[in-house]
Amino acid sequence: MIEFSWVHLGFLMLAGFVGSFIDAIVGGGGLITLPAWMATGLPMAYALGSNKMASVVGAITSFTTFMRSGRVDRRMLRYMPLSVIGSVLGAVIASSLPEMLLRYIVIAALVIVALYTFFKKEWGGADQIASFSTKDLAGILFMILFLGAYDGFFGPGTGTFLIFGFLYFGYNFVTAAGNAKAMNLASNLGGIAAFLFLGKVYFIYAIPMALCEIIGAHLGAKIAISRGVGFIRTLYLIVTVLLIGKQVYEVFLR
Repeated sequence: MIEFSWVHLGFLMLAGFVGSFIDAIVGGGGLITLPAWMATGLPMAYALGSNKMASVVGAITSFTTFMRSGRVDRRMLRYMPLSVIGSVLGAVIASSLPEMLLRYIVIAALVIVALYTFFKKEWGGADQIASFSTKDLAGILFMILFLGAYDGFFGPGTGTFLIFGFLYFGYNFVTAAGNAKAMNLASNLGGIAAFLFLGKVYFIYAIPMALCEIIGAHLGAKIAISRGVGFIRTLYLIVTVLLIGKQVYEVFLR
């Protein structure tokens, strides 16, 4: 039986607010929220499931805020089911790939993303791309499916990779972040469905934390939209470096 603690609840509510605020802007909120859940001593399955439930609520909030501000390319919405399918497939094949191999790949990919973003200072692009070539559309669809699967079986850096992908196809940072929120929401819905089915959500902590994530996600999305490309680019690089540090620590130092 899980023992309730007011201290743990307050700690999780604060972590939920801060994590969802960061996640709404550039992703990476799991750097804050998942370690917070683990610090409470909950069994890992409950920590993952409860974190996913709270994160889904925050993702819905940030997505709707970006959507209402016109910072999501509505054409991308039709491809959200691909992210759900990818997430489910990722969960199914999770046991077939060594986690350590994935961590090495993630570290290398994040370093490339950080360096490319830092040196390519002219990245801006258009809020919404008028049309895609067949090649670009195929690339976007593959990215959505692949990163949905990645989120389903591993997860760290999914939002960061999604933003980078949309930047690559010509969007600016604000719209790339909005598009990433749509896809991240879809893959999270697939994940939480599985955890709910398995009964691995501790609602007494997850519901209050989710309410705090609503506030943090709304505030973060509003600031991202109002502050624009330069602010998001800077925060994006900071979160990417933190993700690299976390993965390096877990692979080589812990």
